[in-house]
Amino acid sequence: MMRICSIASGSSGNCVYVGSDTTHLLMDAGISGKRTETGLWELGIRMQDIDGIFLTHEHADHISGLGVLARKYGVPVYGTRGTLGAVRASHSLGTIDEELFHCVQADEKVTVKDVTLYPIRTSHDAAEPVAYRISHDRKKIGLITDLGCYNDYTVECLRDLDVLYLEANHDINMLQVGPYPYYLKQRILGKKGHLSNEAAGKLLSRLLHDDMKAIVLGHLSQENNLPELAYETVRVEVNMSDTPYKAEDFPLYVAKRNEVSQMIEI
Repeated sequence: MMRICSIASGSSGNCVYVGSDTTHLLMDAGISGKRTETGLWELGIRMQDIDGIFLTHEHADHISGLGVLARKYGVPVYGTRGTLGAVRASHSLGTIDEELFHCVQADEKVTVKDVTLYPIRTSHDAAEPVAYRISHDRKKIGLITDLGCYNDYTVECLRDLDVLYLEANHDINMLQVGPYPYYLKQRILGKKGHLSNEAAGKLLSRLLHDDMKAIVLGHLSQENNLPELAYETVRVEVNMSDTPYKAEDFPLYVAKRNEVSQMIEI
């Protein structure tokens, strides 16, 4: 059995639990150590049980709790060479023991106990960002956020998943008329920015298949999106696409910003 549960999701902090019966992993550590510990406790898991923290990239909303957790629990930290280099250079995290760092590379599998992770290149304005395809005993989970655009490579890497955790960061209109300065709007809308609700729906339409168990929309912007809007926009995009499926054919969830979301088991 595999499990995935968002502990926190959004532009203010991201942390997702993924695991099997014997292996427990965190995907990013972008909230405080205390919040991470509390979130895991709600799932019946202790931070001492965590076998590794896998980083997608080095932006603060993905690593802000990393230093505290690494020092307190000695948990291994996995990331690309570029990501780990940026983490080392971050003054806000404090010193992390070099022996805890483990380098991963896009398109090369890494195994932690009985779980295999496959890093996937993403288009984002970070040092060397990746998403992850995670598998155990023929069960497959994809976690992909912080991408300004996607291509056929992205689609191929995310095929035949049981569960997809997918970024739906912003509503384009809310962003365009919102309070953000022009340069920031351009960054978010750019090819190294974030996926809009519409783009998330279009990508999802290319990934649906008969055996998909659930989709979770995550990394919603607090200022430029609403959970109901992300949910409905993605549904409409799927239903308007030329895929043979309808959005109603699959469980579709929106990860909560500051609370532990529903645990999904496959």
